[in-house]
Amino acid sequence: MGSKTIKKHILHCSIFLLGLFGILFCYLVYIQIFQADELNANPLNRRGASMDIVRGSILDCQGRQLAGSQAPGERHYPYGAAMAPVTGYVGEQLGSAGLENILGDELSGQSRQLRGLGPAGQLLQSDRGNDIKLTVDAQLQQLAYEALGSYKGAVVVLDADTGAVLTMVSKPAVDPSLVETQWTELSQREDSPLLNRAAQGLYPPGSAIKVLIADAALDEKVTDLNEIFDCTGRLNIGDTYIRESHGAVHGKVNLQEALTHSCNFTFGTLAMRMHGSGLEDAFKRFGFADTFDGEIQEAKSHLPDFKKLGDGDTAQVGIGQSELLVTPVRMAMLACAFANGGSMMLPYMVDEVVSPGGVVLRKAEPVKWREVTTRQRAGLISSFMENAVQNGTGSGAAVPGVRVTGKTGTAENASGAEHGWFIGTAELPGRTIAFCIIVENSGGGGSAAAPIARQLIINLQNR
Repeated sequence: MGSKTIKKHILHCSIFLLGLFGILFCYLVYIQIFQADELNANPLNRRGASMDIVRGSILDCQGRQLAGSQAPGERHYPYGAAMAPVTGYVGEQLGSAGLENILGDELSGQSRQLRGLGPAGQLLQSDRGNDIKLTVDAQLQQLAYEALGSYKGAVVVLDADTGAVLTMVSKPAVDPSLVETQWTELSQREDSPLLNRAAQGLYPPGSAIKVLIADAALDEKVTDLNEIFDCTGRLNIGDTYIRESHGAVHGKVNLQEALTHSCNFTFGTLAMRMHGSGLEDAFKRFGFADTFDGEIQEAKSHLPDFKKLGDGDTAQVGIGQSELLVTPVRMAMLACAFANGGSMMLPYMVDEVVSPGGVVLRKAEPVKWREVTTRQRAGLISSFMENAVQNGTGSGAAVPGVRVTGKTGTAENASGAEHGWFIGTAELPGRTIAFCIIVENSGGGGSAAAPIARQLIINLQNR
């Protein structure tokens, strides 16, 4: 083989190797620039729990510590299981979840700018991460957790004006500090203690959805405030029928009275009048077809294909059954909209990010997610909900001296006893709160969920 041939082969080999290095370089640039955020947010990425950094604290709205570290690689959770849906967890082997994952950069003091510098950014990094101050009230959270007693369920309380999350409880739950050591057992438990039922649990809403149906029926003009419905205790739909809860017969009722007493006959009838398109438009208008961005990782609502539903399933949607599945967070947002003049606020939990030196690096601003109804109809439905507490199924939430609105729900459950719902609002000095409570397998919203709302309202009223 001649020298020219050898040189030619060496040149080709060199070009090939340079090409491989070029591809590798481009891939590294792609990861660093385009995939950095996605990889950094991956729960299995343990870099957020840097062994050289004392992780910052997670604090409640009053500065109470919800998660903290005294040394690198160590983490404790003073409120244990009660605060687990809020804080999430962080570990050496499992990575992280919840706010510990979503706010991993801030808690480890690793900003996007520093992360973009790669190894050089570590030279500029502090030996302690930033603190995160939340909107959550630890005292109210603990009360809600205890109020659920031995039941499974969830409690969500929002500031209706801003969307700030005051409480997000899920039960059963587990102390975040135990998740890594007990992972195998916890992940196999049938009661799913690692599931955040408040944001990721999907349930049929039952009669709590009737506030939306009432608004939709007025918007679609399939009824008005003067129409009288004659409830005989059952709504006949071809060869099937829908009964009233507990065998009730409401007789002649208008729309307000139907909501006050949770009349299935009325709301099944209204749903069938709106047919598929009217119901679909209403659920889209109230945001149930969409998800939102932020610190709360909510499961997407499951909506039926409205236009393919027969009369029976359409009527079932009107009373919160059929294939309809929603989260407690979303139902709290629904209640919030009627208290807030038709504006649905984006829920958020992070109030401030504070540096080790006490500098506020980021401050939250309330965001209006969408206008879901008119101010006039919002006020009207809110008055109906107030009447439901004063004179109807929501009386268990009534608090003297406080304007409380609400709507109960009893959702059928194929695997056990019915779930009890209660959604509503309360006007307190200086703020209005919106809430959603679901008590699994409790049999009724008025008897199980509404009294929990009353406890929360009294607690806030007496502060």
